[in-house]
Amino acid sequence: MSSVLSGHLLGPHDVRLRRSGLKVRFCTNESQKSRGRLVGELRRLGFDVAEAEVTAPPPAACRILRERGLRPHLLVHDEVRSEFDQIDTSNPNCVVIGDAGEHFSYRNMNRAFQVLMGLPDPVLLSLGKGRYYKETSGLMLDVGGYMKALEYACGIEAEVVGKPSPEFFGSALRELGVEARQAVMIGDDIVGDVGGAQRCGMRALQVRTGKFRPSDEHHPEVKADGYVDNLAEAVDLLLQHADK
Repeated sequence: MSSVLSGHLLGPHDVRLRRSGLKVRFCTNESQKSRGRLVGELRRLGFDVAEAEVTAPPPAACRILRERGLRPHLLVHDEVRSEFDQIDTSNPNCVVIGDAGEHFSYRNMNRAFQVLMGLPDPVLLSLGKGRYYKETSGLMLDVGGYMKALEYACGIEAEVVGKPSPEFFGSALRELGVEARQAVMIGDDIVGDVGGAQRCGMRALQVRTGKFRPSDEHHPEVKADGYVDNLAEAVDLLLQHADK
């Protein structure tokens, strides 16, 4: 093992991993904040993380848009629109959907639907497909439900940019310069973190915090390589097996 991918910020545990020589990459499906703003907030909270160490969906989506000459209709949160400032959005020939929060109104969803239905070859890019996430106020509905609504209404399948997309994990591995068999994913999402990483050939630990639910340990399709109660326990386990 030579690298660790994490869906969590590791805080002081990150220092232990770095001192061990392991490469660390933070993989997030955050699509309500730009990567720059996210990193800025984390630094103010005392986390030692650089923007280059974060793999996030909006920059990955921009690369796809440029490579394929796509002009998006954006159904995203206002805070993340700056990520698309250099992208041509005139005369859209695709839709990009992210966690738009309160902007998921009928009017905005219907406009995205109309754009897709007006295209001879509709393309829907989704910045993740999470079912829900957890905030201090409780569980919050994520972008996946809205993505599925557009898929159903338009009779199409979205291209997911973010966890659990194999391409998303693959880009993080390429940026680290390691192979999947050399990496371990740590996360709280049994499908997005664990399942996605395992499909890429990585091993994955699920943390019993955040959005973890006891039923995850009996998921019909995904079985983590290990379960830990917290990040400290995960780091202890990784350091014990760092040379394997």
